[in-house]
Amino acid sequence: MTSETPNLPTPDQIRRSPKVLLHDHLDGGLRPGTIIELAREVGYENLPETDADKLGIWFREAADSGSLPRYLETFAHTCAVMQTKAALFRVAAECAEDLAEDGVVYAEIRYAPEQHLEAGLTLEEVVEAVNDGFREGERRAKANGHRIRIGALLTAMRHAARALEIAELANRYRDNGVVGFDIAGAEAGFPPTRHLDAFEYLKRENNHFTIHAGEAFGLPSIWQALQWCGADRLGHGVKIIDDIEVAADGSVKLGRLASYVRDKRIPLEMCPTSNLQTAAAASYAEHPIGLLRKLHFRLTVNTDNRLMSGTSMSREFEHLVDTFGYTLDDMQWFTVNAMKSAFIPFDERLAMINEVIKPGYAELKSEWLFQQTASTSGSVSA
Repeated sequence: MTSETPNLPTPDQIRRSPKVLLHDHLDGGLRPGTIIELAREVGYENLPETDADKLGIWFREAADSGSLPRYLETFAHTCAVMQTKAALFRVAAECAEDLAEDGVVYAEIRYAPEQHLEAGLTLEEVVEAVNDGFREGERRAKANGHRIRIGALLTAMRHAARALEIAELANRYRDNGVVGFDIAGAEAGFPPTRHLDAFEYLKRENNHFTIHAGEAFGLPSIWQALQWCGADRLGHGVKIIDDIEVAADGSVKLGRLASYVRDKRIPLEMCPTSNLQTAAAASYAEHPIGLLRKLHFRLTVNTDNRLMSGTSMSREFEHLVDTFGYTLDDMQWFTVNAMKSAFIPFDERLAMINEVIKPGYAELKSEWLFQQTASTSGSVSA
């Protein structure tokens, strides 16, 4: 599905294109200035920098270690300032505003309620504060001429023992802002099968869940997430490339697991820049997304942690356009994939695709026609 025009989308067009984000952590997307202000309010004195620009750089450099555990350590600072209702509300509202400004029309933002209880909040108070913040952010975005819809994913930490409790919490709020469940954290030594009771509960309740798998750990993590736990989507899933052989003549052979993932159209929540930081991929050019796109896996493009990666949805697509020559047609393909894979009802997903995403890309693609027409008209001699 490649555009007939050789022209690549400009950064401005990428920013204006309607985008769908399925994998983004609330505590990984704070504005550096907000962190500093909240730290001052709550008396948190362990920030490595107190200048917003320098703090943003510190987060990106600390996350560039090539180690997932080291990458995860950076969250100690963001979580430390997200322990009150007011802080959670502010962070959630700003998240919605920032995404909408970047052209995101639908997002599923995940966070772990259990990591925001140090100041005495209950799990329910955390969820309600974040939900209220998202709604406020949606209102502010609309007032600024942008439209965005956000659903929350409640995350349980895979090294802890509260998965069933968080799954039950997600189910209680499923009609009030929460669209699904997730587990996150270091994969090695903490397989998803440790939380089978949570996944079995969610399946009995006909609820949705995604699982971080195949990021730092290999094929067994993906296999367990799918065949033992029954995940609807895979968070990252980049290691599925280990089950694909490319011969010297360019022919490709898929293993049983890779074939299953492709045949069942299981969505992969790809996060290119983050994968480079955690050494799940060596470079954008070597990122598995290039081959997986050619093989027509159900791929989506995501940010993971905008602060730590110094990224946005627009920047992720800019990297892919620069690396693989992706066109607006390719961007639309990724975006429709993401909307198809969202955890909201089918009719609402379909409406977003037909009434927001496709018209948005059609408008952008029509710009090439008028540019080409103007250029052709100007070149005709009298």
